[in-house]
Amino acid sequence: MTPTELITAAQRVLDTESAALQLMKTMIGDAFVKAVQTILETKGRVIVSGMGKSGHIGQKIAATFASTGTPAFFVHPGEASHGDLGMLTPDDVLITISNSGESREMGDIISFSRRFHIPMIAITGNPDSSMAKAADITLLIPNKTQAPEACPLGLAPTTSTTTTLAMGDALAVALIEMRGFSAAQFHDRHPGGKLGNVLLKVSDVMARDEAMPLVGPDMMMSDALVVMTAKSLGCLGIVDADGRLIGVITDGDLRRHMSTDLIGRKTAEVMTANPKTIAPDLLGAAALGFMNDNKITNLFVVDTAGHPVGLLHLHHLLQAGVM
Repeated sequence: MTPTELITAAQRVLDTESAALQLMKTMIGDAFVKAVQTILETKGRVIVSGMGKSGHIGQKIAATFASTGTPAFFVHPGEASHGDLGMLTPDDVLITISNSGESREMGDIISFSRRFHIPMIAITGNPDSSMAKAADITLLIPNKTQAPEACPLGLAPTTSTTTTLAMGDALAVALIEMRGFSAAQFHDRHPGGKLGNVLLKVSDVMARDEAMPLVGPDMMMSDALVVMTAKSLGCLGIVDADGRLIGVITDGDLRRHMSTDLIGRKTAEVMTANPKTIAPDLLGAAALGFMNDNKITNLFVVDTAGHPVGLLHLHHLLQAGVM
């Protein structure tokens, strides 16, 4: 094949699968709503099962659920027939996946769910299949007549796996919105890697407690400079008698007040009053943007009453991999 023919083949696959997704969009209705409500109301977990390529898609769907607030795991139908049926309980919801709806390997797990009254949601392209008829809820994907496989032979699961995956994503996103699942909760489930770094909160990386350079408004600058140097964060926080932050002294403030009498002045005379601050639950990425916008390298972190609970330096974010 020529390069042009290869590109044309790739574009044909994307056109075929895109058309199937657009068709499936029109098929979403009451059954989808019922499926989401059933999952929301379950006291247990979502158990996903499928054979072959459907199983691979099922593993991804289960993983997406688990990482976004819906406890879930995948059970292989073959292993289910050899003891793993014990993983299912009446408090769970079972999602079975089969494009044809007639995978014989799914028989035991389907029968088990019916015997023990475990709610079952089927994802299939065949509404007349034995799996669809056994299910409490059937979520239909386009069948091969409506949306052929993108494979030139019309055999390899391509379009059907794409639509199944999209159905799983649609369920997961609907559940995220219904649960009010937050970025902070997402971070709790993704502490590692680049994604974990992006979702770090200010409170995860800030200096705190004895590391904070805090002094009173009446301290002489000769003593305040000793504290500022010892803490090595390039600034001082000035707090009132109630412990609320009322000002900061930065390297810039020192340069602006540089004179022979600097060390004989009080911190209140040198500080910048009403400094910019941030909250501890702000995402590190948002804090980095705030610092860049205001051309500052450190920020005091305060609680709702204005008491400093930490100090965030630009280096804290860089060292944590927040970019």
